[in-house]
Amino acid sequence: MHAAPRASTILTVTLNFALDLTYGVDRVAWHGVNRIASVAERAGGKGVNVARVLQALGHRALVAGLVGGRTGEAAREELRRAGLRDVLVAIGGQSRRTVAVVDTDSGDATGFWEPGPVVTSAEWRTFIGAYRQHLRDADAVVLSGSLPGGVPTDAYRILCELAAAEGVPTVLDADGDALRLGLDGRPTLVKPNADELARVTHNADPVVGAQALRAAGATAVVVTRGADGLLAVAPEGSWIATPPERIAGNPTGAGDAAVAALVAGIVTGTGWPERLADAAALSAAAVAAPLAGSFDANAYCRCLPEIDVRPMDPPPS
Repeated sequence: MHAAPRASTILTVTLNFALDLTYGVDRVAWHGVNRIASVAERAGGKGVNVARVLQALGHRALVAGLVGGRTGEAAREELRRAGLRDVLVAIGGQSRRTVAVVDTDSGDATGFWEPGPVVTSAEWRTFIGAYRQHLRDADAVVLSGSLPGGVPTDAYRILCELAAAEGVPTVLDADGDALRLGLDGRPTLVKPNADELARVTHNADPVVGAQALRAAGATAVVVTRGADGLLAVAPEGSWIATPPERIAGNPTGAGDAAVAALVAGIVTGTGWPERLADAAALSAAAVAAPLAGSFDANAYCRCLPEIDVRPMDPPPS
């Protein structure tokens, strides 16, 4: 009798953990008083959002990162209530809060992100030890978001290299120096949005920018472009995935939903066109959901067969 195969585990890393507050306002009155129509509070940070989407899709996600203070404890307790398993390392500093104000009339969202705590060198070493341990059971790693103070600026390079040494593929979703220096770790996939890509490459052309990230160390690059969909440049080819329509709502977690689909595609071995269609549909469905880390299942099912995935012609070199 053969043993049942082990379910895949995706380790999502959020170094700058957060407690997310989402305020729904009928219409935002800047420079005036706003009556809040709805309030939601839950654990956040980009990697946590990815883990929530993976869990909803039926994958096993393990939340890793650094968490501290009353804010961190409240976020960790919410993770437990949501049924998400975590291996978070406790720190002395206070985890940050993020506030998203969603104008329910227009669907636009405005974010206010606190900077986060300062991490000590001893706390960083403790995290590295825990990360090494959990890599042994991981089938893929997602490295997402900003870096708190005290963490090395090349933290994502370090984490990518440790994963590569264990044969574990990595997905990197970051901005600025965290992204630029992380490329030296040769991540399996990098997922910037169009603005992040332009900032790090100093080029507004997403195809040229994606090629530049590959030349700098990324094996594959997927660029999220809002309502214009996704663009992928990989060793196997290059594609554009376009959704059928613009969906109004809260775009805060749309990129994280795309990352969830992309890392799931790596783990399951899904081909690029299908992987990109799934990422584009999930991203659109996340906009239709009120909170980052969620997606509208009906919108996802409606969008998925309508996503137009086409090879780029001519493909970039």
